Amino acid sequence: MSQTIEIELSEDVFLAMQKDPKDLAKEMRLAAAVKWYELGLLSQGKAAEVAGLSRAEFINGLSRFKVSPFQETAEEILENLEE
Repeated sequence: MSQTIEIELSEDVFLAMQKDPKDLAKEMRLAAAVKWYELGLLSQGKAAEVAGLSRAEFINGLSRFKVSPFQETAEEILENLEE
C-alpha cells in the first residue's frame, strides 16, 4: 500500500530551483532519502525505494550529494576485522 503526501510551495521555490513541480518532487524525494540514509535511518534499499530509484541509481545519486555509499567508517571496518 502506498500513500500520497502533499506539500505546498510558493512559485518562488520552483523558480529558485529552476524545476517544474514533477521534477522538484523527484529531487525532494532523493534529497530526503539521501539524508535519511546518511543519518543511518534507512538502508540503501529502503532509501532507493523512497527516492523511487533502483539501488544502483540511488548509489549514483549519493555522489551528487557527496555522501559515501558506505555507512561504516574506516575505523569501524578495521575494528570489525579485528574481532
